[in-house]
Amino acid sequence: MVEEASNKQVILKDYVKGFPKESDLILKTSIVKLKIPNQCSNDAVLVKNLYLSCDPYMRGRMAKTEGSYIDSFTPGSTITGYGVAKIVDSSNPDLKKGDLIWGLTGWEEYSLIKLTQGLFKIQNADLPLSYYTGILGMPGHTAYIGFYEICSPKKGEYVFVSAASGAVGQLVGQFAKLFGCYVVGSAGSKDKNKFGFDDAFNYKEEPNLDAALKRYFPNGIDIYFENVGGKMFDAVLLNMRVNGRIAVCGMISQYNLENPEEGTRNLLCLITKRIRMEGFLVFDHYGLYPKFLEMVVPLVKQGKITYVEDVAQGLENAPNALVGLFSGRNVGKQVVVVASE
Repeated sequence: MVEEASNKQVILKDYVKGFPKESDLILKTSIVKLKIPNQCSNDAVLVKNLYLSCDPYMRGRMAKTEGSYIDSFTPGSTITGYGVAKIVDSSNPDLKKGDLIWGLTGWEEYSLIKLTQGLFKIQNADLPLSYYTGILGMPGHTAYIGFYEICSPKKGEYVFVSAASGAVGQLVGQFAKLFGCYVVGSAGSKDKNKFGFDDAFNYKEEPNLDAALKRYFPNGIDIYFENVGGKMFDAVLLNMRVNGRIAVCGMISQYNLENPEEGTRNLLCLITKRIRMEGFLVFDHYGLYPKFLEMVVPLVKQGKITYVEDVAQGLENAPNALVGLFSGRNVGKQVVVVASE
């Protein structure tokens, strides 16, 4: 007899318009066999999920979209996202039972992953495993690529990071500080500068974002790490320096708008200030993941990076944790603990 287990799952009820609500996600329990079915390929793993990552890009997958870089979720089915898991069964000779991995998995207790491309075996298991949903996983690698590879920083430059208390923003700012830059971050509350930036401000308390940026950057901005979009992006363009660089990672202010209301009025600055702006997706740069780990693991072990997690316990609290991202409720990386190892 094949061993079976109860499998709690988070299901998308229907496509979402406007701000997502907890009720858009429902919990369901099924039974799963703890063995890979015979009809699966020789490149499958069955995993027990330990930690799940709540990420802003998931909002786009909750809507019906076409032509995106990643498919929409299917209503009535388990949603997926980045997570950390332990292998229960494997048909891939390079991944064995008991191995720890991170990558795309289901929002459920057990997941059958039919293709292992894009899964990473965890080598530094002496660090907290939840870090592979953040600083040592996709968000950390995103911060690294955007800052070092896209922005090509120079020591002493002026760096502005929006959504600076999120999983990516908190790391970009610290990478910039360690590199020798002057760093200011913006976030949605006063108490979010826990990361050693030179300064930070609450954008909700600034009636004039252009004036705020001029106050914090009287000499202008060399590097802008874009996580927000909208009015903040428009104000930043006015305050960029000649030959500035903008890494476009996300635009969370736009994700819940059914009909985007705000156009960008200051794009002429790209020409007059010779600004280079580039959007990027981290999975195009997975070849640099070992190089990223080589840099960041010693920094984590030496305590040179402050890393903050906002932890929700149990799959039953996962919908609330994910929805909270879009009101800026989280401080640090939002993680859901599914099970202990």
